[in-house]
Amino acid sequence: MNTQPNPFQPVLDSLLDEKKEFPRKYLQLFSDLGTLEIKTLLDVWQRVGLSRKLSLLEGLETLAESDTLVNFDELAKAILNDSDPTVRGRAIRLLSKCEDPNLIPTFIDIMKFDFDAQTRAEAAAVLSIFVDLGELEEIPEDIYHEVEDALLAAANGQDESKVRRRALESLGYSSRAEVQTLIESAIRREDPAWKTSALFAMGRSANSRWDGEILESLISDNQNVQDAAIAAAGELSIKEANPILLKLLTDAAEEGEITNAVIWSLSQIGGEDVRIYIENLLDQTEDEEQIEFLEEALENLSFTEDLDRFELMALDPEGLDDLEEEDE
Repeated sequence: MNTQPNPFQPVLDSLLDEKKEFPRKYLQLFSDLGTLEIKTLLDVWQRVGLSRKLSLLEGLETLAESDTLVNFDELAKAILNDSDPTVRGRAIRLLSKCEDPNLIPTFIDIMKFDFDAQTRAEAAAVLSIFVDLGELEEIPEDIYHEVEDALLAAANGQDESKVRRRALESLGYSSRAEVQTLIESAIRREDPAWKTSALFAMGRSANSRWDGEILESLISDNQNVQDAAIAAAGELSIKEANPILLKLLTDAAEEGEITNAVIWSLSQIGGEDVRIYIENLLDQTEDEEQIEFLEEALENLSFTEDLDRFELMALDPEGLDDLEEEDE
């Protein structure tokens, strides 16, 4: 008879003891759970209070954002059928980077049939992973089309607006003609929420046909629409957006604000003025978090500049000799 103590037991005991705060040091132990650990967790999961579950999942989500080495996929998969819709939604979000195609039928079923609209919307959003993989030909074509068809049905269906909008956003990566029609329809709506989703999809499209709509939306009076346009301008590297973005940044700085979204978008687009501006901001700040962000933006700007150089060489092979002479 095996009398060895379960090393995961102290974690489970702390999870059940809601009189005490759950130790943050235990969060990392939920990474890469094995079969036995999943089984023992599920054995007690129903006895864990809802607030405790949500606190745990929020902590795991925050940790996953800051530590790329942790992986909570197995835990999230195990609780996708939890009785509480908020827990199910949190579990889906923990799987936002999981590329396991075996999850596709589950996500589609949740998007179609879950009784909670927010959970259906989370499922529609996470399917974007597989649209992106499909366009890159990294999943079988028939599986990709299954995802596209399900999202198109959701976007064109009668479900609540947030579900249809998340489906549209996920379809942004798709090159299907129907998607372009959906985006055009959404950007023409008066509802800012639909305009925002359309811009979000445009940013994923790798299609310069949307440049004009995005540039126009950069000066929108609606903050959500403007924020989505800022992100899309960066994702599509729209050079014509630079003057507008730099003005937005200057105006924000004059009001004592720093708009990180604008800075990041500029780092994706590039330009000599951009480097000068970000370096000046870096010289002026003493905030450690802001310094870290600005340094990351400069690193991303260098990456953007390298890409621009390679694209230039592809267009003009003779430019390679010039670049080699510069390096010498």
